Amino acid sequence: MVRLMLVEDDRTMRETVAAYLTRAGHDVVAVADGDAAVARFAESGVDLVLLDLMLPGSSGFEVTRRLRAMRRDLPLIMVTARTQEHERVQGLLAGADDYITKPFSLRELDLRIRSLLRRVTTAPPETPDILVDGDLRVEVAAGRALRNEEALALTAREFDLLVWFLQHPGVVHSREDLIREVWGWNVGDPSTVTVHVRRLREKVESEASRPTRLATVFGKGYRWDAAESGGAT
Repeated sequence: MVRLMLVEDDRTMRETVAAYLTRAGHDVVAVADGDAAVARFAESGVDLVLLDLMLPGSSGFEVTRRLRAMRRDLPLIMVTARTQEHERVQGLLAGADDYITKPFSLRELDLRIRSLLRRVTTAPPETPDILVDGDLRVEVAAGRALRNEEALALTAREFDLLVWFLQHPGVVHSREDLIREVWGWNVGDPSTVTVHVRRLREKVESEASRPTRLATVFGKGYRWDAAESGGAT
């Protein structure tokens, strides 16, 4: 059984979401603020965190950073009532893998949870176990990526994107294609892809502002330009 941590200060919302997710087959740990979330996280064996952005005390942004420091590959979905794109982008930049905007369908929330967990725990059967591109080495089954033999701190979404790009070098992918093919969503906000690509560049490029690997094809999307020594094993 998957254990989820729900961090929500509104009691009615917290109890409603926790009850639904429990009925859906999840083990839910529900807390009311960010400090409690950090304290409980270390002892709860949590598989995924649902984190409200607007919390008393430590903000959702700060809690995300603290949880990421404790476990860099933690699947995390940010729940927010904010509708402005720059605010959602700020949450993704803080380290969230995904976000859902209030008010939301509980069914959609459950589907997003399952989609993220599936991507984290299951590698597609056709995926080679090891992907290599120059100084990059990705061990797919282990969920680990290294550059110059040093581990990269990638979120689950960033790791998914990196694997996909390494599998499809030289091909232009629109943001809508990536939402559908990489994350399995029929709908999604393209700005989610933009933010994760930006974060991925910061970790795989020598100079993120002048990328040589993960290129933007203006008006079309993104393309991975593989090194000559790239390959799969």
